[in-house]
Amino acid sequence: MYGRYAVKRIIYGIITYMVIIFIFSMLFNTVVETTLRSLLEERLQGEFLQMDLGNYSAEQITELKAQRRDQLYRMHHLYSPFIVRVFWRAYNTITFNFGQSTNVTSSSGERDVGMIIAEAVPRTALLFTVAAVINITLFIFLGIKKAQKAGKMFDQSTSIITMVVFGMPSWWLAMLLIMFLSYVIPLFPSGGMFSTPPPEGSWARLVDLLYHMILPVLTLVLLRAWGGAYLIRNIVLGTLQEDYIMSARARGLPEQKVLYGHTLRSAAPPIATMAVMSLLISFSGGLIFEGIFSWPGMGNLFWVALQQYDIPVLMGNLAVTTLLYMSGLIFLDLIYGLLDPRIKVGGKA
Repeated sequence: MYGRYAVKRIIYGIITYMVIIFIFSMLFNTVVETTLRSLLEERLQGEFLQMDLGNYSAEQITELKAQRRDQLYRMHHLYSPFIVRVFWRAYNTITFNFGQSTNVTSSSGERDVGMIIAEAVPRTALLFTVAAVINITLFIFLGIKKAQKAGKMFDQSTSIITMVVFGMPSWWLAMLLIMFLSYVIPLFPSGGMFSTPPPEGSWARLVDLLYHMILPVLTLVLLRAWGGAYLIRNIVLGTLQEDYIMSARARGLPEQKVLYGHTLRSAAPPIATMAVMSLLISFSGGLIFEGIFSWPGMGNLFWVALQQYDIPVLMGNLAVTTLLYMSGLIFLDLIYGLLDPRIKVGGKA
């Protein structure tokens, strides 16, 4: 039963992803084709500049260009009907054939969009995943403690901190921390992944990378841990009122066993949702956040591509981000039935 449900959920997820990519391709079709024609014209001019055309007349050169242009346009399906062009572009996106960028390049100077995105994803994942793991650990611990001491000084004081911090814009807090911890008290660098020039040696580069991560990770933890703790507190507090929890306490079970063995397991699905969604955000990055800290990840790449009107990079970025979100949602659905046996997988008793 669970295996059938898992297969169906994965198939539905793949179909949904294909539909979303098809919609992206349809919306961006005109812009993408305009960019593609410009790239093909540049390629055409470059090819003819390298050719020896001394024995050809102007009419013959014009005819050769027209023939080569026609060949390139047919190769990229620019003469096909609209729906065929959209399907072909969607197919290329689904198979990660994003093509060449118009302006943005990788650190090695390559213009292959797949390579550019492959460089940005690990950078974003490193920064935001480290912050997400710290946040998940903190908000589970703080949330449980708040639920244990509901209404007492610890719960009230941390709730006030939550209300103050949770509504802060990330860019505002980031700029405050940069101002105080990078300029007033120069403890940490204000941005970037490495020093300039970067240190030599693997260990030295690792230490330098961790040193540059401290300030952005600190900002993300201060912003997100308190709100998560408040949500966990309410989830756990509601579970503590259940009859089976009261019965476990009446049987004389230790409070730690009641809390971590019964309560936390029952509250696992919403907690897992928060944890997985936090990790999913780590792969998409933050548009403004990465820009403030000059972190060369997916968010910063999207902003640079948007500024330079690099449509292939934008399409590739959207496709990869959508794929990661869809994968995470499917993963959540699959683990729900394993975390809580009360959930009837597939909707059948």
